[in-house]
This record gives sequence, structure tokens and C-alpha cells, in this order.
Amino acid sequence: MGRVSAAQAAELLKGADDVLILMHKSPDGDTVGSGSALLRALLSLGKRARAECSDPIPRAFPNLLPEGTEEFSPKFVVSVDIADTTLFGEKIAPWADRVDLCIDHHPSNRDYAKNLLLEDDSAATCEIIFKVILELGVSITKEIADCLYTGIATDTGCFKYSNTTARSHRMAAQLIECGCEFQKINERVFDTISRQKMALEQDALKTLEFHCDDRCAMLTLTREMLTRNGAAEEDMEGISSLPRQIEGVWVGITLKENKERTGYKISMRTTEQVDASLACSKLGGGGHKRAAGCMIPGDAKNAREKILAALSDQL
Repeated sequence: MGRVSAAQAAELLKGADDVLILMHKSPDGDTVGSGSALLRALLSLGKRARAECSDPIPRAFPNLLPEGTEEFSPKFVVSVDIADTTLFGEKIAPWADRVDLCIDHHPSNRDYAKNLLLEDDSAATCEIIFKVILELGVSITKEIADCLYTGIATDTGCFKYSNTTARSHRMAAQLIECGCEFQKINERVFDTISRQKMALEQDALKTLEFHCDDRCAMLTLTREMLTRNGAAEEDMEGISSLPRQIEGVWVGITLKENKERTGYKISMRTTEQVDASLACSKLGGGGHKRAAGCMIPGDAKNAREKILAALSDQL
């Protein structure tokens, strides 16, 4: 079918049995919220379904995924909030060429699925999932509302980022009316930090450096830092926003060493003067105009040089 609407996606799901839902590696609130909400909706219709991710679900998102889902051989595969199969991770990589439906909001989506529901003006994939669930005829329970609110809140930075729309606020209001525990979610996701993560942030700030007449600020996170501070993989999340918060900085960049220590994941956050997706696309990545990423093999010095070169025409 190619491109589909929310209504068409719902029809595909209504006719599907034994549904596998895929979430991207290094899971954030949007992919976990999307996968969990869709899973709960399908289970409520009496379908067999389960969700999988290559990495553990972060402790900031407890109880979103229902427990005890059945094991089965999938007949229909859905990916949520995954723009590129390179983001699948090792565990779910075997499904890369077998995705029947992709639901996503990233403009850089590589169109790898048989059917694609893409709304790149949505602040979060959870906004699209919300519409699909309604098209399925499923009522928004308190549990589904918790999932959807988590995704919308995390991808909008608790409604602070420029991608936030009036629709984002209207949907959040509807989810609150459906009983979502927005205060607990906001406190857990935005206002709670482990001691290990605090120590990791302190270490990362020691690597802070400025480039391009101080319009670009850059942090580096290594695997050794994680080990030294007893931090978990998920503790690296959120640190990407720190360099952009510095006054006068147009581009904040965080270099995160991968598990294999063979390269660095680049997370870029920008002001309106710089297109992050354009810069990262030059290095095989992508994302949104104000938030994007890519992977660069080699050492940190090589990663810094390449990302700065990709930004040179904008800075």
C-alpha cells in the first residue's frame, strides 16, 4: 500500500493476528509509550500481541508494558518511532526486512516498511498512536493514557520544545481527563535523577568544549565514565540537552561512545538558526530540525572533526 492514513493503519491492525510491536534501541518515552499503548489496545481487542526492544526498558518508564504477554510466531510486524532499521538493535534486527507497518513522526524516515504511517508534523509518535487507537474503536483507559502521555511529554520536553503544538496540549488534556497520572509521570521522568547519573553528568561537564566562536558546545561520554560512576546505559539519556542550554550556544552536541567502543553516537540539539537533521543526514543520520543524531565510527577526535565539518556551512 505504501503510505497509509491512521484509519488505514487501523484497518490493517484489525485484520492482523499475532502482532509483534518493535521499539527502537536505547528506548525513550515515545517509543516505549507508543509500543505499550498500541499493545494494550490490541490486547483489549482480544488479539495476541507482544512488544520487543533490543535494550532494557529504562526505570523511568515502569509499568507501561503489560506483563505476561504470550509467546507466538509473529504474522504481522509493526515498528513504532523507528525512522531507520539501524535503530533496531541486535535483538530485533532479524525483523528489519519484515516490517508490515511503520508508525513514525521523523521526517528522516527511510520508508523501509511495507506500509508507512508518517506524520512528521506530530510532536511525538504517541500523538499518531492516539489517533490509531481511536480508529480501532478502543477506549482510552487510564493505563493507555499513561503510556500516551509519557511519549508526548518526553518528546516535547514536558511541552517546552518548539515541536510542541496546540494539538499536543489538547491531547494531553484528553489523556488527563482519561485518568493519566501526569504528576507522577512528570516527576519520575523530569524531576528525579539517580546519584549515579548526577556523577556521570559531573564527569561529562569536565569534557565541555566550545567551537565556532562559542556557538557550538560539545560534551563527551565514554564507557569508562559509566563504569567509574556505576551508571547504567539509561543514565546517559537527558545529558544531550545540557550543552544547548548554555547562553549563546546554537548547537549542543553530545558524543556517546557505543557499547563496542568502536564509535560514537552523536546527539545534536539546536536553536532555530541551525538545522540539526540536515547536518546529521550528511553523516548517515537524521531526525528533526531541532533534534537529530547519527553514528560516527572511530575515536572521539574523528567524531568531533566530522560533525563540525558537517555543520560548517551553517556555522
